[in-house]
Amino acid sequence: MKIALFGLPLAAVLLARDGHEIAYAGLCMPAPGFRRLTRRISPGRTWLKPDLTAPATLARVKAAGPDLIVSWFCTTKLPPAILAIAPAFGVHPSLLPRHRGPDPYFWAIDSGDEVTGVTAHALEAEYDTGAILGRRRLRIDPGWSAWRLARALDRPGLGLLREVAGAYADAKPPSPVPQDEREATRAPIPSEGDLAIQWSWTAERIGRRVRAAGPWPGAWTEIGEHIVTLVRVRPTADFPRTLAPGEAAVRTDGIAVVRAGSGAVELLEGRTQEDAPIGSDRLAALVAETREMGSRFVVAQRRRLRFDPVER
Repeated sequence: MKIALFGLPLAAVLLARDGHEIAYAGLCMPAPGFRRLTRRISPGRTWLKPDLTAPATLARVKAAGPDLIVSWFCTTKLPPAILAIAPAFGVHPSLLPRHRGPDPYFWAIDSGDEVTGVTAHALEAEYDTGAILGRRRLRIDPGWSAWRLARALDRPGLGLLREVAGAYADAKPPSPVPQDEREATRAPIPSEGDLAIQWSWTAERIGRRVRAAGPWPGAWTEIGEHIVTLVRVRPTADFPRTLAPGEAAVRTDGIAVVRAGSGAVELLEGRTQEDAPIGSDRLAALVAETREMGSRFVVAQRRRLRFDPVER
């Protein structure tokens, strides 16, 4: 079967391994598989960052005569003129219609989902709205960051992509199931406000926010005059009970803890504004420094909360 692939080259390499002809490849970046695709699999038919709205691109895709159009992490919406050339599908890293959008990893973890997965769906004019062609589920490890979740979904996503493409090649495409709009949620790129930590939240929710944003761009707070990106925290029951939400202490073991709305979190790893890594010792030092300088506040999303180092 002749396939026009848009997105990352690894998908094209695997589809070619399955016996499909990559008649056209429009790649969003020279990721792994790029050299093999351009030199051996689809020489002269591979285009890096093509303008998908240009008449020349449409002409090249039509000339390739694909039987199927496949999108795999394409960063640009395919225009209707290209989608009209052949049946088209993509694979999205969530259980659609939940978490439609460019960052389902963040929102799956931040929302506290226990299970996520990948969904093959027909491509339509709007992102992630087409009929469902297949799904695979994955339980989310409670310790995963967004990066770990993304890596865990790569294999089932590629497996589902190859399975659906094979079904089309066998003239047995999956029966489309319309998405239930009542269950749809959005998964936009997190804003700066989305990444801010609110110390009135529970320790578990703060931990999810840090993991959802990790390791990049990271969830942030302010310790005194310092903006700090927190990369790793841990909910704890070991904190002074005299603390109010937002107040902090340096425990006798040298770990800084911040009281949350329920429970507390240990500050274990972070980054400075200049993206220099800092460990638990430096985070504890910032808490102590804030106390020594007479500042008694941490600011999160323009809300002042007391940040008070005390002994247990």
